Amino acid sequence: MIPGLLEKLGQWFSRSWMFMCFFAGFFLFWEYSIGWFDVPRYILPRPTEIITKSAADIDRLLYYTWVTGSESFTGYIIAIVIAVPLGLAIAFSSILRRTIYPFFVSVEMVPKIAFAPLFISWLGFGFLPKIIIVFLVCFFPIVLNAILAFSSLSEELTRFCSATGATRTRAFLKVRLPAALPQCFVGFKYGAINATVGATIAEFIGSDQGLGFYIQIVTGNMRPDLAFAAIFMLTALGLFLFGLVTLAERLLVPWHISQRRNK
Repeated sequence: MIPGLLEKLGQWFSRSWMFMCFFAGFFLFWEYSIGWFDVPRYILPRPTEIITKSAADIDRLLYYTWVTGSESFTGYIIAIVIAVPLGLAIAFSSILRRTIYPFFVSVEMVPKIAFAPLFISWLGFGFLPKIIIVFLVCFFPIVLNAILAFSSLSEELTRFCSATGATRTRAFLKVRLPAALPQCFVGFKYGAINATVGATIAEFIGSDQGLGFYIQIVTGNMRPDLAFAAIFMLTALGLFLFGLVTLAERLLVPWHISQRRNK
């Protein structure tokens, strides 16, 4: 067990060492360039100052991270649950492709954040308007990629299913769904990237808690160190959600991951 774990860690390090070196170099340059260029601390603090000063407010940071994470995760999951079946229905229905699909494409062109003030004014500063904003920014990339995934099955696979005498249900579960999953995960990843963005901007517009609210408060108090601490927490939150999607992709479509690595 331990040798296998060490082998996987070695493989991960061999793939990630360049990024890790760049990441470390970036923060070292940030740390020392403050003194080199004599940048005022109230404009740009050092990373070490951000860590030490935020430690005193870690309880509030963690709580607001939980609030923003709950909004992001809830809206994202609801978007997946609704978007994938709807994308499947549109892919299989010519009527829906001619009516709802063009509507979705046109709505996708509209910045979803423009609706945020309306939802805040209608529903207040609570949990629900944040979830709706997250849902909107995640829903359209997921549903459009799901439509593309389920409608782009090759003719060869369709003929193969017909030749084997498989029922439509069996052909869908064994052929069409596995073939569609890689493209679906493209939409899932876009949605994961958008989720924390939607939650944070909704908190900017109207909220009394969450990391977006926290950033507004500390920047108003001229505390860029705490603002950067909240930004780091948002980054970690987004990476965590994206990592969960990537892990699910590796478990559900391992053949696609192998093909992509071999290219």
